[in-house]
Amino acid sequence: MGLELNREPTSLHIQRTAVSLLMNYVRLVPGMPTRMHFTDYYYIDREVADKESGKIKKIKSLVFWVDELEGEDCARTFSILSQKLAAPLEEFLGGREFLKYDFIITQIGDGYYKDWNVQPILRPE
Repeated sequence: MGLELNREPTSLHIQRTAVSLLMNYVRLVPGMPTRMHFTDYYYIDREVADKESGKIKKIKSLVFWVDELEGEDCARTFSILSQKLAAPLEEFLGGREFLKYDFIITQIGDGYYKDWNVQPILRPE
């Protein structure tokens, strides 16, 4: 009884593969500054559960392509669900100004009352 090499993928195999693919994003850790450089961005509509009511609501999420994380090359995404965090970054979208900067983002606190410190650092030309 050998391994079957030409069988169709199982749902477990697909699920494990999808989880691996979805894990290629930047996750902020409270209190730890994270330095990133963005190469592009897009918006995506998402459905999330409201924290107070538990009801599903639709939000527009800003997503950046990250090519450098902590000064190292990478290929990840940074997805922003909070409008409070998206607002200071959206100021750099016009004219694709974000390309000229690294951003150090620090999450302060956790849960419902979390906040973020966003520090743009001009990159050398």
